[in-house]
Amino acid sequence: MKNAYVSIDVGSESIKVAVCQLFGGKLNLLAASSVKSEGIKKGIVTNKEFAKNAIKKAMNDVEEMLGLNLKQVILSIPNEGSESVMVHSQVPVDKNRVINGEDVEKVLSETVSNINRSDMEFVNILPIDFEVDNMKGLTDPKGKRGSLLKVRAVVTLAPKKNIYALISILEEIGVEVVDISLNGVGDIYTFKTKQISNEVGAIVNVGYDKTDISLYNKGIMIKGSTIAFGSKNIDGDIAYIYKLNLKNSILLKEKFALAHKRYASKDEFYEVTNKYGETVKVNQFEISEVVMSRFEEIFSLARKEINFLTKREVDYIIVTGGTSNMENFDLLTKEVLGNIANVGEIRLIGLRNNKYSSAVGNIIYFINKLKLRNMDFTMLEDYDVEDNMDSQNLIDKVNDTMLGKVFGYFFND
Repeated sequence: MKNAYVSIDVGSESIKVAVCQLFGGKLNLLAASSVKSEGIKKGIVTNKEFAKNAIKKAMNDVEEMLGLNLKQVILSIPNEGSESVMVHSQVPVDKNRVINGEDVEKVLSETVSNINRSDMEFVNILPIDFEVDNMKGLTDPKGKRGSLLKVRAVVTLAPKKNIYALISILEEIGVEVVDISLNGVGDIYTFKTKQISNEVGAIVNVGYDKTDISLYNKGIMIKGSTIAFGSKNIDGDIAYIYKLNLKNSILLKEKFALAHKRYASKDEFYEVTNKYGETVKVNQFEISEVVMSRFEEIFSLARKEINFLTKREVDYIIVTGGTSNMENFDLLTKEVLGNIANVGEIRLIGLRNNKYSSAVGNIIYFINKLKLRNMDFTMLEDYDVEDNMDSQNLIDKVNDTMLGKVFGYFFND
């Protein structure tokens, strides 16, 4: 199974695993699974055993679909606490020869040589452009001849506490973390277009206990912020108003309520048992008003965060996350955030649920890194070893820290 990649996004509400294969220049879904998360809060491990069991179940579900063991993954981690730093570096090219993948790797590695943060770990290096001698504005310098290779890039760092506990759990269940990336980086790679690659914009990812706002310039994540509201607040509102347990409030939200009240029926009812054993008839229009009110608050706070992150007018706002799949969500998005806002759409046959946007996007990001370095790699067991020797040698070269084996540009001796 050549050019196959596995990604895992460990969230507070659910753990998502996606497996895709690049074939004929097209990304195809092989399998995907989402299981209820336990022992995780805001992307941080709060109970290791609970989290371990949930992660193992998500991996096992996909393994059963494929009939293969998953031994390597790309890990998507939360934006919370992350930082972005603009960096520059340059390396000489011996004998004025043609630039290759090793030169690209070397100049990107140089960008982090002067960054020393004991509490933070390097996660992404996102190249803005390259320069070879007097040739500027290159997105891929390979094949150009010159004596000096330069790069402008954005380095993202994340708190070690957001990373190490998850890596430890995955290692305990026999899974190697090959690469790490922020959820915000995955989101933009899922929805990026040629137009977005030349604009300033934001992605609002509505999670369970928080909502992430990521700001992008020319398709590169440059800033991030978090607001402490998410879909659990909607569940709580429904539970409080109708005196329901959380399970029934989630059921009502997912199966009956609409994100916008415009097309909700005043004559349609859903019967459910409340916490006191009483049968309650819930009106669709009324429950949709409850949902819409909380979404309006979340979107209004998100808009304020975007205005705080940049003084420029943004060209686009994309909304994603599991709740963005609700009916009439697009109406709500445009009404509160304006006509520049749209609900994200994963362009992958067989996978339309936006809760997978970070996981799928980080596979696309990983493939782009491979292409820039002119490398070949796969993550499923039954691959041709000879086709992956260069990649394996690269992993062997990196230093012996806990994240030393990560496939990033950044850990070479």
